[in-house]
Amino acid sequence: MTGVFSLLPEGQPGLLDPLLSGAWLSGGGEDLPRYLAAGGYAALPEPGRLLDRISAAGLRGRGGAGFPAAVKLAAVRDAPGRPAVVANGEEGEPGSVKDRWLLRHRPHVVLDGMRLAAAVTGAGHGFVYLSDAPAERAVRRALAERPTGLHVDVVRTEHTYVAGEETAVVRRIDGGPALPTAKPPRPFESGVQGAPTLVANVETLARIALMHARPESAEAVAGAHLVTLSGTGREGPATGGPVAGGAALAEVPAGTHLKALADLCGHGRADSVLLGGLFGGLHGAGWADLPLDHDRLAEAGGALGCGALHFLHPEDCPVAVATEAAAYLAAQSARQCGVCVSGTRALAGTLTAVARGTADADASGQLHRWSRGLPGRGACGLLDAAARVVGTLLAHFPDRVDGHRHAVCTACSGPAPEDGRRFTVPVP
Repeated sequence: MTGVFSLLPEGQPGLLDPLLSGAWLSGGGEDLPRYLAAGGYAALPEPGRLLDRISAAGLRGRGGAGFPAAVKLAAVRDAPGRPAVVANGEEGEPGSVKDRWLLRHRPHVVLDGMRLAAAVTGAGHGFVYLSDAPAERAVRRALAERPTGLHVDVVRTEHTYVAGEETAVVRRIDGGPALPTAKPPRPFESGVQGAPTLVANVETLARIALMHARPESAEAVAGAHLVTLSGTGREGPATGGPVAGGAALAEVPAGTHLKALADLCGHGRADSVLLGGLFGGLHGAGWADLPLDHDRLAEAGGALGCGALHFLHPEDCPVAVATEAAAYLAAQSARQCGVCVSGTRALAGTLTAVARGTADADASGQLHRWSRGLPGRGACGLLDAAARVVGTLLAHFPDRVDGHRHAVCTACSGPAPEDGRRFTVPVP
């Protein structure tokens, strides 16, 4: 079961507000007249003023890296040539649903944000990049209802972990495979057909649109996050939250503690968490007191990433979770970088041996060395994600890892699935 909830304070505008009020859903899609009445597609602002507002509010990208949105917009604006802008709706993390939800249910707020980003950068061409068929239908319907004034193409891709990486996005739009390329150049320097290109996550663009419609709330809008919450354990009926033992898409203010989010989706018994989809790593003791904040999570050795949180219950084995994550990432490697192919295979293979109790005495030492030495050596973040999962497993659960040398772990006894099924969440 999957639910949709808002934890925003009363009166604070959010991307889920219309759903909760039931005001805009009409046949499963966004109601254009109501969106217009709420301030959508307002007159284009003076580009510099909107950029200043985005900068002052501190909006950060929602695609995973958390890069300041205003800096990225300015870099594209200032690059030579006529820019292009891409609404990137291809979320590769199996535990994230926010981007597909926005495109399926709120396409106008995404297209409005793309229109505003084009005004800031001077772009003359826009692309909506996605792999989800219902999202594509919703976007095409929205474009037919209300042209943005920008030439917009919808580009469909295959769903893979790396297909949403910004250079893979550019490569696919240009007619190639959705695989990352070496950097530099980055898309803001040379992107679609060689033009400077803004590749922006669809939630980032939606927040720009909401900030333009409600400028008095810009800082609060910029600080809020859409988060996907899930877990494999099950709560009892007396302790379950709004979605007992299930998953949820929630909009929450900055600084919300992770324990509050676990309680929201019925995982109040959780004793650890996997952050950022597969990118932010595993966290044990002290996880519940961590706030939903890029900088604080980074200080704790993690990352917010795409905002997907997977909660582990006491009966879950973090070694099994890490093994499945590493196996999935190894299977999803683009196989373009030798270090990624060999590195992810080594991490997944050694973790599998640990999980089955067949690892040699130096397995932990090897995993330590690889988790420190592999990050930054691939063309995209996949290898970094695999290394972080392993490194945080060793840092937070050394006794659990060591315990697999002395006893059979029933949670780890089967083969590690490579399809990410443990982390997959249905789109509500």
